[in-house]
Amino acid sequence: MSSYVLVDRLQFAFTITYHYLFPILTMGLAVFVAWLKTVSYLGRENHRFPLWRKTEAEREQYETAARFWAKIFAVNFAVGVVTGIPMEFQFGTNWASFSNYAGGVIGQTLAMEGVFAFFAESVFLGIFLAGRDRFSPRVHWLSSVFLFVGSWLSGFFIIATNAWMQHPVAYSVSHNGKAQLNSLWGLFTNPWLAWIYAHNMSGAAITGAFVLAAMGALYLLLDRHHQFARVCLRVGVVGALIFCIIQIFPTGDRAAHNVAEMQPSAFAAMEGMFSTEKGAPLVILGNPNTEARRLDSSLAMPHFLSFLTSRNWNEKLSGLNQIPTNRWPDSVPLVYYAYHIMVGLGTILVAIAGLGVLLLWRGKLFTARPMLWLLMLAFPFTYIANIAGWVTAETGRQPWVIFGVMRTSAGASPPGSVPSGTGIFTLLGFCGLYLFVAVLYLVLMLRIVAQGPDDVAAPTTSTAAAAGAAPAQ
Repeated sequence: MSSYVLVDRLQFAFTITYHYLFPILTMGLAVFVAWLKTVSYLGRENHRFPLWRKTEAEREQYETAARFWAKIFAVNFAVGVVTGIPMEFQFGTNWASFSNYAGGVIGQTLAMEGVFAFFAESVFLGIFLAGRDRFSPRVHWLSSVFLFVGSWLSGFFIIATNAWMQHPVAYSVSHNGKAQLNSLWGLFTNPWLAWIYAHNMSGAAITGAFVLAAMGALYLLLDRHHQFARVCLRVGVVGALIFCIIQIFPTGDRAAHNVAEMQPSAFAAMEGMFSTEKGAPLVILGNPNTEARRLDSSLAMPHFLSFLTSRNWNEKLSGLNQIPTNRWPDSVPLVYYAYHIMVGLGTILVAIAGLGVLLLWRGKLFTARPMLWLLMLAFPFTYIANIAGWVTAETGRQPWVIFGVMRTSAGASPPGSVPSGTGIFTLLGFCGLYLFVAVLYLVLMLRIVAQGPDDVAAPTTSTAAAAGAAPAQ
């Protein structure tokens, strides 16, 4: 691979990985801001449904929590916008050939993301943050719902773009050699899209849930804002368990089926499978050896991969040896390890969420300090798992920028249009700029956390003790 193409890939990988840290949380928090506001708006003491049966004090706690997390959402949304802009420029500077060929297709979804979803998020976030005393309670509640819709719609358009790159559909090549979209509906019903979108959004929701739980755990450990912390913990651990289950089945299961069917080279690399086997084992641990074309030091469950893929214990699955090496992913070990990091961390997160819900049900969560520490320290795992999933998808698609249609090397800008030295210089510039952005982001976040939620009086010693000893509700 040419050095300038490698630099272009490194630059885009760095900027998109850094950028994705912020939409992960905004899309995840959008679910819970809407939920907290909905409970606050619909809750009544005499409501016929137990879920909505809340006292006035409880409703105010949920309202306070919704406003607090909307502030966190706003900071992440702003930083996400700032870090997302450079990626748009790179399509023109570093990936001009790809943009020239595929612009007639991906331009549709990227424009929709900007025009519809981005502006919807901006407008309804503004209404929610500043409109509590300016609009009716119903309008204020609806702003949280539409904030969630706009946030997840933004994710849909971006993932629809990526799904077309993974499995191009609903297009034709015009007389001038450019791809043109034949059917927007066909693009949105891409068989790759539905399950991978649900899988990604459940991953974002898991991140939001664990961040909620971590904040609640932090405040209880600091002996501050007890009622607010209990709301965050309760909503966080329950939401985490629900979305962890969805993440595994059906979304993870069906997304893996699509990879096995549509990108067999990526699937074989993910599983470290070189030889074609009947009753293929599910590898738990191992070290892919591409020179010897085998998986060294493997720990595996016999027949399980065949069963998970086809529901047949003895199904024959093709390995990498059946695929020409020029169609293998560029780095089989990277695909393999990224995938197994995602799966391993996902398993750990399910266990933590399940234990949290069990302790909540038994009325011990708010006083179990070891569990509070675990919840407070676990949330970075959600970011690592999400990034590892994207690394799996993007490196598994290689050597194609559009799978089966355009190789990554062919999608880069023509040689000499952007010298590799310029690419290295701008990459270093991005590193410096994003370091400054990270410092500013941390300062803002720490200030919000130190200030705590609004309208929550600091507890006295007696009320703090009572809050810590009270059972889960």
